[in-house]
Amino acid sequence: MLPFSLEFKPGLPVAEQILFAVKKAVVTGQLRPGDRFPSVRVLSQELKVNPNTAHKVIAALVAQGVLVTTPAVGSVVAERELGGRKERTELLGADVEWLVVEAKKLGLELDDVQFAVAAHWKKLTGK
Repeated sequence: MLPFSLEFKPGLPVAEQILFAVKKAVVTGQLRPGDRFPSVRVLSQELKVNPNTAHKVIAALVAQGVLVTTPAVGSVVAERELGGRKERTELLGADVEWLVVEAKKLGLELDDVQFAVAAHWKKLTGK
Protein backbone atom coordinates (compact mmCIF):
# COMPACT_ATOMS: atom_id res chain seq x y z
CA MET A 1 0.00 0.00 0.00
CA LEU A 2 1.26 3.46 -0.92
CA PRO A 3 1.83 6.08 1.77
CA PHE A 4 -0.09 8.69 -0.25
CA SER A 5 -3.33 8.83 -2.21
CA LEU A 6 -3.76 9.62 -5.86
CA GLU A 7 -6.61 9.71 -8.33
CA PHE A 8 -5.39 10.08 -11.91
CA LYS A 9 -7.01 12.82 -13.97
CA PRO A 10 -7.16 12.66 -17.76
CA GLY A 11 -5.17 15.21 -19.73
CA LEU A 12 -2.35 15.65 -17.23
CA PRO A 13 0.97 13.80 -17.44
CA VAL A 14 1.00 10.82 -15.09
CA ALA A 15 4.47 11.58 -13.73
CA GLU A 16 3.46 15.15 -12.83
CA GLN A 17 0.35 13.89 -11.03
CA ILE A 18 2.42 11.45 -8.98
CA LEU A 19 5.01 14.14 -8.15
CA PHE A 20 2.26 16.48 -6.98
CA ALA A 21 0.60 13.78 -4.87
CA VAL A 22 3.89 12.95 -3.13
CA LYS A 23 4.72 16.61 -2.47
CA LYS A 24 1.22 17.17 -1.12
CA ALA A 25 1.63 14.17 1.20
CA VAL A 26 4.89 15.65 2.51
CA VAL A 27 3.39 19.11 3.02
CA THR A 28 0.34 17.76 4.86
CA GLY A 29 2.43 15.46 7.06
CA GLN A 30 1.09 12.25 5.55
CA LEU A 31 4.73 11.51 4.67
CA ARG A 32 7.28 12.60 7.27
CA PRO A 33 11.07 12.98 7.14
CA GLY A 34 12.67 9.56 7.50
CA ASP A 35 9.63 7.63 6.21
CA ARG A 36 10.53 4.93 3.71
CA PHE A 37 9.35 5.53 0.16
CA PRO A 38 8.23 2.69 -2.13
CA SER A 39 10.69 1.24 -4.61
CA VAL A 40 10.35 1.72 -8.36
CA ARG A 41 8.82 -1.76 -8.61
CA VAL A 42 6.24 -1.18 -5.84
CA LEU A 43 5.34 2.29 -7.12
CA SER A 44 4.91 0.92 -10.64
CA GLN A 45 2.77 -2.02 -9.53
CA GLU A 46 0.58 -0.10 -7.06
CA LEU A 47 -0.14 2.77 -9.46
CA LYS A 48 -0.23 0.52 -12.54
CA VAL A 49 2.27 2.71 -14.39
CA ASN A 50 5.28 1.86 -16.51
CA PRO A 51 8.41 1.18 -14.42
CA ASN A 52 10.20 3.88 -16.43
CA THR A 53 7.60 6.40 -15.25
CA ALA A 54 8.04 5.27 -11.64
CA HIS A 55 11.83 5.58 -12.00
CA LYS A 56 11.45 9.05 -13.52
CA VAL A 57 9.26 10.14 -10.59
CA ILE A 58 11.68 8.89 -7.94
CA ALA A 59 14.64 10.46 -9.75
CA ALA A 60 12.78 13.79 -9.92
CA LEU A 61 11.88 13.63 -6.22
CA VAL A 62 15.54 12.96 -5.36
CA ALA A 63 16.68 15.81 -7.63
CA GLN A 64 14.17 18.17 -5.98
CA GLY A 65 15.36 17.18 -2.50
CA VAL A 66 12.06 15.53 -1.48
CA LEU A 67 13.66 12.08 -1.22
CA VAL A 68 17.10 10.83 -0.29
CA THR A 69 18.30 7.50 -1.66
CA THR A 70 20.93 5.44 0.13
CA PRO A 71 22.32 1.99 -0.67
CA ALA A 72 20.79 -0.89 1.30
CA VAL A 73 18.06 1.40 2.66
CA GLY A 74 16.35 2.69 -0.45
CA SER A 75 14.52 5.99 -0.67
CA VAL A 76 13.32 7.91 2.36
CA VAL A 77 11.63 11.29 2.77
CA ALA A 78 14.30 13.94 3.22
CA GLU A 79 14.57 16.42 6.05
CA ARG A 80 13.36 19.78 4.81
CA GLU A 81 16.08 22.36 4.33
CA LEU A 82 14.15 25.59 4.58
CA GLY A 83 16.73 28.28 3.85
CA GLY A 84 15.77 31.94 4.03
CA ARG A 85 12.31 33.28 3.26
CA LYS A 86 13.47 34.96 0.04
CA GLU A 87 15.10 31.76 -1.26
CA ARG A 88 12.04 29.68 -0.41
CA THR A 89 9.75 32.19 -2.12
CA GLU A 90 11.91 32.19 -5.26
CA LEU A 91 11.43 28.43 -5.53
CA LEU A 92 7.77 29.10 -6.31
CA GLY A 93 8.56 31.45 -9.20
CA ALA A 94 7.52 29.22 -12.12
CA ASP A 95 4.47 27.90 -10.30
CA VAL A 96 3.29 31.37 -9.35
CA GLU A 97 3.77 32.57 -12.91
CA TRP A 98 1.70 29.61 -14.16
CA LEU A 99 -1.04 30.42 -11.63
CA VAL A 100 -1.14 34.09 -12.66
CA VAL A 101 -1.32 33.24 -16.37
CA GLU A 102 -4.13 30.73 -15.79
CA ALA A 103 -6.02 33.20 -13.60
CA LYS A 104 -5.70 35.93 -16.25
CA LYS A 105 -6.95 33.52 -18.93
CA LEU A 106 -10.02 32.92 -16.78
CA GLY A 107 -10.56 36.65 -16.29
CA LEU A 108 -9.99 36.51 -12.53
CA GLU A 109 -8.87 39.46 -10.44
CA LEU A 110 -6.07 39.40 -7.85
CA ASP A 111 -8.63 39.26 -5.01
CA ASP A 112 -10.18 36.13 -6.54
CA VAL A 113 -6.80 34.41 -6.75
CA GLN A 114 -5.86 35.40 -3.21
CA PHE A 115 -9.17 34.05 -1.93
CA ALA A 116 -8.65 30.75 -3.78
CA VAL A 117 -5.08 30.42 -2.47
CA ALA A 118 -6.21 31.18 1.09
CA ALA A 119 -8.98 28.56 0.84
CA HIS A 120 -6.55 25.88 -0.36
CA TRP A 121 -4.02 26.90 2.29
CA LYS A 122 -6.63 26.40 5.00
CA LYS A 123 -7.69 23.08 3.49
CA LEU A 124 -4.14 21.71 3.53
CA THR A 125 -3.02 23.10 6.86
CA GLY A 126 -6.27 23.10 8.77
CA LYS A 127 -5.69 26.78 9.64
